Amino acid sequence: MERLIEGYRQFRATQWPERRAMFERLATRGQSPQTMVIACSDSRVDPTMIFNAQPGELFVLRNVANLVPPYEPDAAFHATSAALEFAVRVLQVRHLIVLGHAMCGGIQVLLNEAAAPARDFLVPWMRIAEPARERVLQRAPLDPQSECERESVKLSLENLRSFPWIAERAEAGVLQLRGAMFDIRSGLLQMLRPDGGFEPV
Repeated sequence: MERLIEGYRQFRATQWPERRAMFERLATRGQSPQTMVIACSDSRVDPTMIFNAQPGELFVLRNVANLVPPYEPDAAFHATSAALEFAVRVLQVRHLIVLGHAMCGGIQVLLNEAAAPARDFLVPWMRIAEPARERVLQRAPLDPQSECERESVKLSLENLRSFPWIAERAEAGVLQLRGAMFDIRSGLLQMLRPDGGFEPV
């Protein structure tokens, strides 16, 4: 905790004076980000750092394995779906990016559920990506982990389209859905192509 407090003090002393006008403007006018990023909670994957974004520029949702569940409006708690609704229907973002990454611990749980030590919430959450796991294992790849990380990004994009107010905006061309992969080993970012492959930026 002391490291974080010291980090805040440095921010306050060095960055706050330079950015104060920007924060005051954001406080007065509110936020109007054009892009929402759905990223993993992994501490090594920071969307604002990867995209060199400024405060107010990205609306970021982070959860285990950057998953989007299917559209299921009911009485249960839906943090991911609530964030999506706020970004799309209230903030009216123009871009939705699902940002996957290499060496994802959630995907490891998906591929080896029996060995997972966290079973109350993590294992059921990762079952959202079961269709991605099945597709990958049917292909018998040499690297199931990497393949499943990519396939889960595609699955989340499919699930985004199950939300009617996302599908309508995407079809009208006012909302773009994109998939991306970040490799924490090399720092390389890849974007999903229409043909299903990923290519470096």
